[in-house]
Amino acid sequence: MKLIKFKNKNKFKYIRKVIIKNLILNIFVGLHDFEKEKKQRVRINLEISSDGNLKPDNKNLQSIVNYEEVINKISLIANKKHYELLEDLAENIFEIIFNYKIVKKIKLKLEKLDIIKETESVGIEITKRKNE
Repeated sequence: MKLIKFKNKNKFKYIRKVIIKNLILNIFVGLHDFEKEKKQRVRINLEISSDGNLKPDNKNLQSIVNYEEVINKISLIANKKHYELLEDLAENIFEIIFNYKIVKKIKLKLEKLDIIKETESVGIEITKRKNE
């Protein structure tokens, strides 16, 4: 018996990334009482990986991750309430971005810029991926 090899029609597998770099928002975040009284600057960096095999189509915006829309949604939820932990804010950001069906993975970095004088920033970095 002879095995026949079929050629793979998909020559390439693409992953497309949307990058949002150094978005700075003034928000209420932190456990300490003084952090609950005054907003502080938080820097947000994102890498959003999506299905690159879906051809971008300007007539179908579901085929892309719209960075302007993502920024507006992040600003909205970040200013909606006080977050005691950056991790809580991160989970809310993940939730809104994973609503885009084409998103596969998100790398998120959140940094408080003014909380500890001896540092440029302190914060967290989390990568989250959809199970496939």
